[in-house]
Amino acid sequence: MRTKEEVQDITLLGQKNVKYDFDYRPDVLETFDNKHPDHDYWVKFNCPEFTTLCPITGQPDFGTIYISYVPDIKMVESKSLKLYLFSFRNHGDFHEDVVNIIMKDLIKLMNPKYIEVWGKFLPRGGISIDPYTNYGRPNTKYESLAQKRFETHDLYSLEKIDNR
Repeated sequence: MRTKEEVQDITLLGQKNVKYDFDYRPDVLETFDNKHPDHDYWVKFNCPEFTTLCPITGQPDFGTIYISYVPDIKMVESKSLKLYLFSFRNHGDFHEDVVNIIMKDLIKLMNPKYIEVWGKFLPRGGISIDPYTNYGRPNTKYESLAQKRFETHDLYSLEKIDNR
C-alpha cells in the first residue's frame, strides 16, 4: 500500500466530478514513483476507444492506441492517462502525428527507459493506418531494444492485435 506522501501529487484518481476536456491537454498527465526501479518490467496500456479528428475534414477517426513502456523512476498514473487520451477527442491531427505526440508527451512526463506507441485505426475510405513509433534511452541497452523492436514490431507479436 502506498503512503499519503507517495500519492500526494495524484489529484484525479478517486475524484467523482472530474472534468473531461475535449481539447488536447498534456498538462492533465500525472506521475507516481516506481516502487521497483531496480529491475526492468513492461507496463502496457490499451485504449480501444480512442478518438481523434481528421485535421482536414474534421471527421472522427477511431482506433486503438497501444502504449508499452519500461519505467525508470516515474510512472504515468492511469486515470490521468485516460483523461489525456480523451482530450484528443476534438484534436485534429493525422494518425502518424498522434502516436508521436503521445510518445513525446510521455517521454517528457516520465523519462522512461523505453517506450512504444502503436495506433491501430479503423479503416476510412477502405484504408486503415497503423503508425508505430518507439524510443529507447540513448547510449543504453534500451536504444538497441528500440532498434530491434522497430525492425520487427509487427512481425512477431505474441498476441493478435486486430481491432477490426
